[in-house]
Amino acid sequence: MLDFLHFDFMQRALIAGVIIGFVAPLIGVFVVLRKMSLIGESLSHLALSGVAVSVLFDINPVIGAMAFCIFGSLGIQALKENYRKFEDISLSVIMSAGMALAVVLIGISKNRAVNFMSYLFGSIGSISNFDIIVMIFLSLVIIVFLKLYFYKLFYISFDEEGARVSGISVKTINTIFIVLVSLVIVICMRIVGILLISSMLVIPIASAMRISKSFRSTLILSFLFSQVSVLSGIILSYYYDLASGGIIVLINIFILLACIVHKKVSVCYKKNCS
Repeated sequence: MLDFLHFDFMQRALIAGVIIGFVAPLIGVFVVLRKMSLIGESLSHLALSGVAVSVLFDINPVIGAMAFCIFGSLGIQALKENYRKFEDISLSVIMSAGMALAVVLIGISKNRAVNFMSYLFGSIGSISNFDIIVMIFLSLVIIVFLKLYFYKLFYISFDEEGARVSGISVKTINTIFIVLVSLVIVICMRIVGILLISSMLVIPIASAMRISKSFRSTLILSFLFSQVSVLSGIILSYYYDLASGGIIVLINIFILLACIVHKKVSVCYKKNCS
């Protein structure tokens, strides 16, 4: 039953899955609180452009995707400063630019022997030891930042103006945070796939919010849902030869629907009992 553990690529995939299941909701909960759910979509398109550039210049795709995502995150932050009342404009601009650039670059590199589908929808067999090292390093960077600035980021997420008045360097923390979101995109890229990355930042948190009663319980439940979806998705993709990203997202959707139904049943039960 556990024969998949004998394969090196599955061991790497499971390690990557555990990392993703921990880091994605850790950042995703603040993404949802700050109403930035589309940021994953915007940066993921730039990640695809980074992969295409890496193919053209024979660079490791993870490095290319990271560079483009960080550059794009800084672009989003710069545009937000110019459109304070219409912050979603920055996400739309970066998303459009990323997709347009990706289409052009993929067209240029179409003669290269590269399976872009594995980057678009995830592939457990494509994870290398270098990818694992990068994931661990980036995860440590994210964890250190959150440990140092957790309460300030929490304050900003609920009351940005109040945080600014109290002396917190809102602009600096926001810039670092959006760069960290881009790092999560890179971490998730191999397993979930570029086109499905935003699901890991949003759906586990959305599921947890339906049944939790506090920020802490939301975070704990989102960790649980994220780990369940990623690890079970990896195992199912191995046995049925399916794209890991699609399976992971479908499991996340199933969990979300189950949480919604559970909430509605609980509300109806309380009303009937009262």
